[in-house]
Amino acid sequence: MKHLYLVLFFFICFAGFGQESTIGGDIEGFTLYPNPTTNGKVFINTANNAPKKIMIFDVLGTKVLETTILGKELNISDLDAGIYVLRVLEKSKVATRKLIIK
Repeated sequence: MKHLYLVLFFFICFAGFGQESTIGGDIEGFTLYPNPTTNGKVFINTANNAPKKIMIFDVLGTKVLETTILGKELNISDLDAGIYVLRVLEKSKVATRKLIIK
C-alpha cells in the first residue's frame, strides 16, 4: 500500500510540473487596463514594451481576433460585449488574462 501512495505522489508531482508551457513564464511587468472596458480599446503595458502578438478567444474557445501591436493600445471596438480570454505573446513569454467588454 505504501508503494501505491509513493507512485501516486510522484505522478501528481510530475503531472503538476508537466502543465508548464514550453514558452517561458509570465511577461514581466504585464498590465492590462481598463478591464472591464467600455470604450473599445485596452492598453497592454509590459516592462520590455516589445512587439506583442495578441490573440483573443471567446468563452467557447473560438479565436475572434489575432493581431500584432507595436505600442500599448489595442483596438477591440469590433468585439461584442462579453467575456473573453486574452493571450499576449512577447518574445518568448506569454500572459493570459480574462478580458471583460461592457
